[in-house]
Amino acid sequence: MLGDNRNDIRLKAGWDDFCDQLKGAGDLIFRDSTPTHDIDRAKGLRLLARNVSLALQFHLDNNDPDFPELMHYFDPIRKQGGDNTDALYMGAPINGDHTYRISGMRGDARYFAVTVVEDGATPWGGAVVGSLIDGDIEVDEDGRFEIVLSAREHPGNWIQTTAGSWRVTVRQFFADWENEAPMVACIDRIGELKHNPVLTVEEITRGLSDSAAWVRESTFYWANMLDKWKVQPNQFLSYRQLDDNAIDATPGGEPLICYWQVPEDEVLVVRVTPPTADYWAVEFGNCWWETMDYRYRLCSTNCHHATLEDDGELLLVVAHEDPGVPNWLDPSGHMEGYITVRWIGAANYPTPECTQMKRQALADYLPSAVHTVSAAQRREQLAARRRGVIKRFSY
Repeated sequence: MLGDNRNDIRLKAGWDDFCDQLKGAGDLIFRDSTPTHDIDRAKGLRLLARNVSLALQFHLDNNDPDFPELMHYFDPIRKQGGDNTDALYMGAPINGDHTYRISGMRGDARYFAVTVVEDGATPWGGAVVGSLIDGDIEVDEDGRFEIVLSAREHPGNWIQTTAGSWRVTVRQFFADWENEAPMVACIDRIGELKHNPVLTVEEITRGLSDSAAWVRESTFYWANMLDKWKVQPNQFLSYRQLDDNAIDATPGGEPLICYWQVPEDEVLVVRVTPPTADYWAVEFGNCWWETMDYRYRLCSTNCHHATLEDDGELLLVVAHEDPGVPNWLDPSGHMEGYITVRWIGAANYPTPECTQMKRQALADYLPSAVHTVSAAQRREQLAARRRGVIKRFSY
């Protein structure tokens, strides 16, 4: 079908608005509360650029609840909001008036959860409508599963939706990165529909505008949230202790977060005895609530990879130079950022304690029988991380 150029003015205006909004989002990087180190400014700009693709996915390319696809949110080069280093997050748009089926192979990630949320006041939606976690989900002997999302009750795995239901998210947390396989699944709306391939002027202009707005809103939202921890450094606190909102938190155990500020000549030691739990993890990131590059840096540990002391204690060291202990959190050039601890399905939820000191005082502070690693062991730790990432994301 031949067209004409009568909508050129609208299309050009839509593109200009998209670019102007993205330009304005850069204000975040240079606000008064942002650290002034070059690395933080540079990574802030990179954060904005990386999240353009996620915004387009949400508001332009995968925003049709009649034809949704399960697409991943974060990976080693696209992050925000305290992404779990162990995770593969996937999701799709839905409409609470319709019925959907998620089906496929569950895989064997240590933690597996499916959550439905309503639209809401945050960039990631509002209240949680319902969820299924791990053992709640029936999986057959071949590893296949099926979950129905609908307003009316359905036999088997079922999450009841509401009129405001807006998105479904699948969380997979991997403990043994190299030996746990990810889910392979799809989502389908039930009912015969014919896909319309035509992209309208209204859809592209609205999609571009909403995408640019989401880049700004989501990055400002998380930066403002992390500021709440920044004023109370070295204290582990949960979301609910600092902010009363309906954000879609991980079901089964809410994270504890602390803000760290460690100059080059200092170290921070974090100590806690992990509880009996279905899964637990420690994440480490920068001032943008963005994990360090976990492909190449030692910046997390979990219930599989951590080395505990002989008495069961987890001892973590934030240090700019390798301290020679197994559970090193590498700042990767940053002087401040966050640490997250997740206890999921735990018998109790202990709060880690932080002790900050000069680097030269670390040796005297550590227990005499503290576990150590050799240079060869450290190289293997790092090599194993990259192998696990490749398996998870199929690079």
